[in-house]
Amino acid sequence: MTEDMTIIAEEAYSAAREILEKAKPEAGELFVVGCSTSEVGGASIGTYSSPELAEVVFGGIYQATQEAGVYLAAQCCEHLNRALILEKEAAVKYGYPMVNVVPQPKAGGSFATAAYKAFEHPVAVEHIQAAAGMDIGDTLIGMHLRDVAVPVRLRTGQIGDAHVVCARTRPKFIGGGRAVYDEELM
Repeated sequence: MTEDMTIIAEEAYSAAREILEKAKPEAGELFVVGCSTSEVGGASIGTYSSPELAEVVFGGIYQATQEAGVYLAAQCCEHLNRALILEKEAAVKYGYPMVNVVPQPKAGGSFATAAYKAFEHPVAVEHIQAAAGMDIGDTLIGMHLRDVAVPVRLRTGQIGDAHVVCARTRPKFIGGGRAVYDEELM
């Protein structure tokens, strides 16, 4: 692995670990990641898909999710309508209907392809409600987060050349002015 790839792997791991520490998802919850390897490599989104970069970024993030005990859901690109690749065990646990597609670097994206190759029993689903997520290269993961998403700032603001935006979720506030809220859920 070249020095640049080593740095990118470290950035991916560091960013994932930090958002997981800040978001505090419970064991077995879902963590969604969208990643443009084009953006990581310094190109415009969708123009330079890189399986090599995807494997490096995926490896760092997957290690952090394994350590945290959460399921990683890899968001596909727009050509697959931003479907997600995750372990079959997670799809079954959450009751997400599986769809039939195998992502490819130019149809699904290199990151989702890396996830499909690395997971033990990969499946595709169309929608999830993740507890937290990471968007690498402005891939728009918001549609796969639970209500209510809260932005989380990280020390690692980039992976390679890609902008990183993260979010956690919290339960909705209900009840109005007289309601009392659980500070642990905020």
